[in-house]
Amino acid sequence: MNGGPLVYVIDDDESVCRALSRLIRSVGLDVETFPSAKAFLERKPIDRPACLVLDVRLPGASGLDLQTSLGQAQATMPIIFITGHGNVPMSVRAMKGGALDFLQKPFHDQELLDAIQRALAHSRSARLDEAERASIERRLATLTPRELEVLRLVVRGMLNKQIAAELGAAEKTVKVHRGRVMKKMQVDSVAEVVKMTQRVGLDNPRA
Repeated sequence: MNGGPLVYVIDDDESVCRALSRLIRSVGLDVETFPSAKAFLERKPIDRPACLVLDVRLPGASGLDLQTSLGQAQATMPIIFITGHGNVPMSVRAMKGGALDFLQKPFHDQELLDAIQRALAHSRSARLDEAERASIERRLATLTPRELEVLRLVVRGMLNKQIAAELGAAEKTVKVHRGRVMKKMQVDSVAEVVKMTQRVGLDNPRA
């Protein structure tokens, strides 16, 4: 994760982009502006906490179209919609689509700055969560098929003796596998490994 947070402003009105850019930089945040959804999508991705300040009406693809195309990316790059032509159905669609805020122009500077801070806090939290999940998945990938079987039974609360009976293996062998699982998962207790599997959905019997 390199650098501080970044705010993307997407608005086809150059004067709006300039004004918002000055406002956002005045509180020490980096900002990049784009005149259209297409221009934004063509940018080089940057690995930093970020949010979008997005006009609903844009040339070509609309702000709502861009929101749809971003999909799950909104988890780490939340959207704050701004518009001078909003209505209830539009705001409902935006919020149901995952937008964090929907502001009607003209809005107070502080109203936007507060929304940006909420969005960036959300981005930071989501990125940390994503990094933690990725770390757990990397550790799981180091397990052999048999170790993964043992792990699944351990998190169900089964003792070595019960696991041995379930797998048709010697209890001593299960103990060895269990030790390797704990080492590879880098945990000291069953409670820790249970929490890890819950984070990635492995505690689900269907996972």
